[in-house]
Amino acid sequence: MSKTDQNVDGGSVFRVDKFVVPAAAREEILAKVRATHELLRVQQGFVQDFLLEQFSGPGEFNLVTIVEWESQAVVDKVVPIVKAAHERVAFNPQETIARLGVRADIANYQRIPGL
Repeated sequence: MSKTDQNVDGGSVFRVDKFVVPAAAREEILAKVRATHELLRVQQGFVQDFLLEQFSGPGEFNLVTIVEWESQAVVDKVVPIVKAAHERVAFNPQETIARLGVRADIANYQRIPGL
């Protein structure tokens, strides 16, 4: 765990998931993302979310999701809720990503003070 991971300043936490999604996998991935975000939106501490799809430019990631949470404490409470919901419907995100040939870059971010 890096120093940044350990010292979240108590402000908003942004979960940013970036994906390289093959065209054949697009609809299945979007369905899974939409279902997960429906669950996230009703959790206490949820602020806002975005589902973005690249339409121009040379970037490699063609699908990006961003979720803003009130704090890291909220994220820590939501993670097991999401895992349990996925288990109830037999959805394994890592298996799905591998099966569909999707590449993912997933991390939590915080604002840089002073910007």
